[in-house]
Amino acid sequence: MITVHHLNNSRSQRVLWLLEELGIPYEIKKYQRDAKTMLAPPELQKVHPLGKSPVITDGGTAVAESGAILEYLIERHGNGRLMPAAGTPEHLRARYWLHFAEGSAMPPLLMKLIFGTVIPKAPMPFFAKPIARAISAKLMALMVDPNLKRQLDFMEAELGKSEWFAGNEFSVADVQMSFPVEADGLPEAHPRTARVQARARARWAVQFCKRLRL
Repeated sequence: MITVHHLNNSRSQRVLWLLEELGIPYEIKKYQRDAKTMLAPPELQKVHPLGKSPVITDGGTAVAESGAILEYLIERHGNGRLMPAAGTPEHLRARYWLHFAEGSAMPPLLMKLIFGTVIPKAPMPFFAKPIARAISAKLMALMVDPNLKRQLDFMEAELGKSEWFAGNEFSVADVQMSFPVEADGLPEAHPRTARVQARARARWAVQFCKRLRL
């Protein structure tokens, strides 16, 4: 039996979504973040040394990192479902988006959170606030915002080639890409990406996972 070690407010929702899409039996073990630090509890370190989520256990095997978990589930339990056939252009695209989501898309989104929200609102001496806000605004304007726009424009252009990220069929790539797409929100200039996002949200497996209220 696969166990999803689920930390509240984490990226393991994608793992639950894929498990439901594939119809794979699983159980959920819940963990709560520390209310003050928002860090994961030490119990998670017993599952994986980094003590982070998402992480799954399958028998004696522990697998961490979103992309690695989704690939493991597809290869070990997918039986050819939700992954384009090997050797096809669609298969290569699916692999690309599986790694793009965390390797390219998420770092600038994290920087946006830090420089756009965390630092400006962080407690500090009153005389330091204008300096911190000015530095954050400068970094947002020079590095973060242009990088995010470039990535969104790229996704929008790629979705002009097919109905979903990897091709004309829904695949594991769309599950993986859901997090960075949801995290940034979509301006009106990216209607194709917004349309894929809306269709993904409407899938029954997504609706089921939402009803779990994890």
